[in-house]
Amino acid sequence: MQLKDEFTYLVGGYFGVNLIDEYPLKVYILKDIENYINDFVKANYLKDFDYKSCAFEIRDKMSSKTKLQDALIVLQLINAPMDLVFIVKKRLKNSK
Repeated sequence: MQLKDEFTYLVGGYFGVNLIDEYPLKVYILKDIENYINDFVKANYLKDFDYKSCAFEIRDKMSSKTKLQDALIVLQLINAPMDLVFIVKKRLKNSK
């Protein structure tokens, strides 16, 4: 897997978690994901890759279903609470 693909998964997951309004501690999880992304970028910085425009493109063009799928990957990486994982899975199941 390329670093650009990993960055896409991380940012997609961030916006996927952002879709979950029914989780009361969403702000803390988003901060954890944000810190994880910042650490990832610092450790794997690519000079020829525009991280900011890629993040905006993911936010605007990626489907909600894909963002939620990416959220499952990211939540596993940060050891997020299982109740949030179940909420994301439920939202995915109900999405069409």
